[in-house]
Amino acid sequence: MNIATVAPVGGLNRPALAVELTDRVRSMIMEGELKPGEKVPERMLTERFGVSRTPVREAVKVLAAEGLVVLLPNRGAIVSRLTVAELEEVFPVLAALEAVAGELACRNASEKEIAGIRRLNERMHAAFADKDRPAYFDINQKIHAAILAAARNPTLANHHQLVARRAARARYQANLTDDRWRQALREHDAIIAALEARDATSLGRLMKEHMEHKLSSLKPAIAASTDG
Repeated sequence: MNIATVAPVGGLNRPALAVELTDRVRSMIMEGELKPGEKVPERMLTERFGVSRTPVREAVKVLAAEGLVVLLPNRGAIVSRLTVAELEEVFPVLAALEAVAGELACRNASEKEIAGIRRLNERMHAAFADKDRPAYFDINQKIHAAILAAARNPTLANHHQLVARRAARARYQANLTDDRWRQALREHDAIIAALEARDATSLGRLMKEHMEHKLSSLKPAIAASTDG
């Protein structure tokens, strides 16, 4: 899709302008509407969202801090390219945070929260059976978010959000193989079982290994896309 020809979608709410605009542009990058290596089109964004260039530039600075764009002196910004080196930097940190989230969730989650996470896992199985990858990924994210929420640790949540954003773009650039998809589903089943048993040690290990396996599956696809 040629983003330059997209019709305006309406002005943003002024009180939350900076945050909302940053979220919008971030989504455009994550979903591939703004592609790696492309210049961030400030003029098009001002016209599309009905804002001046100042909030656009503020949003770009936030996204640069997140590693999603690269600022070029006197030339604006371009969408950063996801590399294996970046994944190898980010995923160990994300794996450690996920492990802590699992351990804390075992101690702090309510029975209602655990039951809700179980239901999400059942829905994810249904998405797998239907080969509905978008639904599967959406539910997958909700499961991890629910475990993080059940950890009851705002500091952990804030750090996780920042790191997870850098890792999340990989799932839009690399498809799961069928074998990895089945393996990931089995890993989620084990995660749910450990949570229900409130086995903090096991759940922490399983969450960490789940991220490590995800990294291993993504690296070949990301390397291929970079070479291309």
